[in-house]
Amino acid sequence: MITFLVNHKLAYSQTIAAGDGHSLALCIDGTVLSWGSNSSGQLGNGTVTSSNIPVAVSNLTDIIAVTVGENHSLALKNDGTVWTWGDNIEGQLGDGTTTDRSLPAQIENMNGVIAIAAGEYHSLALKNDLTVWAWGWNNKGQFGDGTNTDSNIPKLVNELSSINVIAIAAGSEHSLFLRSNGQILACGDNDEGQLGDATNLESSLPVQVGDVFSDVTAIAAGGDFSMLLKSNGVVFTWGENSLGQLGDGTNTNSNVPVQVNSLSDVTAIAAGNHLSLALKSNGTVMSWGGNLDGELGNGNNTSSNIPVAVSSVSNVFAIAAGQRHSLALKNDATISSWGGNSVGQLGNGLFTASNIPTDVPGLCSVATAINEISTSTLVSVFPNPTTGKFMFTIEGEGKQYNLEFYNMQGQMMYSINNLKKYSVKEIDLSELSKGIYFLKIQDGKNFYCEKIVLQ
Repeated sequence: MITFLVNHKLAYSQTIAAGDGHSLALCIDGTVLSWGSNSSGQLGNGTVTSSNIPVAVSNLTDIIAVTVGENHSLALKNDGTVWTWGDNIEGQLGDGTTTDRSLPAQIENMNGVIAIAAGEYHSLALKNDLTVWAWGWNNKGQFGDGTNTDSNIPKLVNELSSINVIAIAAGSEHSLFLRSNGQILACGDNDEGQLGDATNLESSLPVQVGDVFSDVTAIAAGGDFSMLLKSNGVVFTWGENSLGQLGDGTNTNSNVPVQVNSLSDVTAIAAGNHLSLALKSNGTVMSWGGNLDGELGNGNNTSSNIPVAVSSVSNVFAIAAGQRHSLALKNDATISSWGGNSVGQLGNGLFTASNIPTDVPGLCSVATAINEISTSTLVSVFPNPTTGKFMFTIEGEGKQYNLEFYNMQGQMMYSINNLKKYSVKEIDLSELSKGIYFLKIQDGKNFYCEKIVLQ
């Protein structure tokens, strides 16, 4: 998996997402598929008819990330705009209304976004100037703006400006923010200790989670609990633990981070309602927490307060956790799903729960290497999209640059070394297959990324 760093700014683009009863998958061509519950139009196909097989989300192209709340969906385009659809009872679509919508629409005056997150009824966005924006339900102060006032349009969270927020996560009624210095901030509901500040007091202003972890690579927020992943592959959790979702061998809540038992070599984490998932470096998946519908995927329906192995799934690239179902994207661009399926959220053509992974048929080629960040104009590419021949200009501050060209599976297809500042170079990649590729540029200490579309 490729993660690009730009002056310590991180963006984790989501290729699969799981909500209360629906799922999304981002295709390699920038379109989106959805399946499951559609009572509020969250499948985005212009209907309110649920589907137990993937259907195309209407009128979406050039998408680089997707995320879902309880019954609403968000998509981030490569131009930095945000598109939303589904349930809007609390204004979580950000369109100035509280009317549900079954087709995607762009949020007005929202540009330069590099990451998105969705909670139960609220939404978050991180922009390329590292400002945080929030909209929807704010009953517990989950915006972090010092109020409990809802908003049906994006609202700048001034309290998070100028402190280098590099990642965001949204839980049921709380939010998490990771700073470049490793500090994690949290706001919102705290009845179960999900803010991790050693209290159980809700806060409409960001509070610090536990100690400062200098090497955090990812954060995740579940129903009423939270997770972090460190660069050494260990995972910490805090908050509600009634079904063992903290994975520390107990069922006791914790209002400070605790380490997950006997878990190492983790590269990605996901948090559902009462469910935790961890992807290991060998491509296998571990799970813990609630298992009433088989969402742990280990062949039984017994909850577990320690990590257990998901059965018969390997070569996994990305994971997603929903209310009571789980998704795994594999390196061959296929998806496995398991857990509850009462509204077709497994996408396997059935309405029957499964406590072992099942295949999602009829998918597009799902994107598997979209960890990218929208950068400043370090590299100018023209034309883009391209038929294969394009020009690029390096405008950075370094003295020499190395360029690598990757496909969506993370395979390097082309490289150039020792390019100089203001270099103008023509590249011919017309022999490659159509699709999305990435230019990765290194100046010795920083990494930069530019997405290239071959058509």
